[in-house]
Amino acid sequence: MPADTLFEQTSALETLEAGDGYVLYDELRDRVHFLNPTAAIVYELCKGGSSLTDIAGELSDGFGLDAPPLDEVEQCLESLEAEHLIRRLG
Repeated sequence: MPADTLFEQTSALETLEAGDGYVLYDELRDRVHFLNPTAAIVYELCKGGSSLTDIAGELSDGFGLDAPPLDEVEQCLESLEAEHLIRRLG
């Protein structure tokens, strides 16, 4: 996936904080999704359109990592997109 591809959250999802992650309800597909803390952060960072590079950089800064976790964020974005929780812009 190109590092500058922008993602945004899909609409019509109910979001509830649950413990250390999120529970999302997709009314259109009648599905419930449980996001762990890292996936919840990635999902939140997709508000308004964010790229793989932007999200990995935010995680790197926020957790004091030596390098942005590009591969891990890419896998997370692909999973969120496959479940219709986020979509690519453009």
